Amino acid sequence: MLSRILSYWRVVSTPAKHISLGVLTLGGFLAGIIFWGGFNTALEATNTETFCISCHEMRDNVYQELQQTVHWSNPSGVRATCPDCHVPHNWTDKIARKMQASKEVWGTIFGTINTREKFLAKRLELASHEWKRLSANGSLECKNCHDYGSMKFEAMSKNAQARMHRAAENDQSCIDCHKGIAHQLPENMSAASGALAALQPISEGTNYESGAELYSIRKLPLYTDASLQQTAGQLNSASKVSVVKREGDSILVELAGWRKKKGFGRVINADFGRNIREATLTKTVSTDTKLVSGFEIKEDDLTGLPWQRISTQLWMKTEGLVSNKKVLWQEAGEIYVNNCSICHAQPDENHFNSNAWPGMFYGMISFVNLDDDTQDLVLKYLQNHSSDFDDSAH
Repeated sequence: MLSRILSYWRVVSTPAKHISLGVLTLGGFLAGIIFWGGFNTALEATNTETFCISCHEMRDNVYQELQQTVHWSNPSGVRATCPDCHVPHNWTDKIARKMQASKEVWGTIFGTINTREKFLAKRLELASHEWKRLSANGSLECKNCHDYGSMKFEAMSKNAQARMHRAAENDQSCIDCHKGIAHQLPENMSAASGALAALQPISEGTNYESGAELYSIRKLPLYTDASLQQTAGQLNSASKVSVVKREGDSILVELAGWRKKKGFGRVINADFGRNIREATLTKTVSTDTKLVSGFEIKEDDLTGLPWQRISTQLWMKTEGLVSNKKVLWQEAGEIYVNNCSICHAQPDENHFNSNAWPGMFYGMISFVNLDDDTQDLVLKYLQNHSSDFDDSAH
């Protein structure tokens, strides 16, 4: 065996006696061209929409959604295919993406998302990976077609002009604002967006024992029954509840606060005279004296409106709650600084009082990209750190 190896080595290492160096060089060059041509042909064959939808996971899910969007059919007749958005045009980035995509082949072989149910269950994870990639490269694939310098801003609506001018100035990544532009958003997207991406895992370790004081990380539904069938309203972000008892995955909680004695009194606020929303009840629940207990009534000197202190006990699911409010404020504070300092120096939290903050906040919210739950949490943070609680700025 060893002699054969040595004999083979002598053959390949001995200079050719009958073939010139020029012929060998030309042969190597031609072989390189054939190899390179074959490689690129194979590479481009995997870079077509036909190839992308050859597996039913893509064909029966995201491809069907694409056909309902402006990227599929539009007045200009320009269609964006799967590789246009998901494969970088730069060669080195393209090769890196192809290597990364090898995991998708593995998933196809082992049926990771071979049913609609499996696909929907993993949709948030899959989408998050792609959003992260596009965010990291500045939405390079989008900008192969959409260039800030070529945009006709005056043809946009006033609202779009304001946003796009600001995005252009900062060369903002398209995916920051345009998630779901070609495919449906995951149903459980809110569990991983904004502040919730970091807060959700913390909430999974919450102890729901009787007497525990907990705080919501996002808007959560309330119910009048333990089976969670009869809707009672909605709990706002960073609202405090006390656990009365637990039945399986349901908990009965007590919620206390103040409401205006005007109309049906559906909105529960955290404190007298301060519009810091804790929850919104349905009309039926807010007017049911068996569910809502009313106590003292005080008149607001500023508005002349009477306010009533109340408490109610309602049911909710054991999810989305934490025991430490500080983790909510820390996350919300970082979001406020990171988002509101893009355009200008943001005002200090205690620059306005709790009733002034909603008007200021919603007047500027169109310039940033925050989902509804994150907006609610950041506003609650600003109100709870306003001049009502810290007057050092005045």
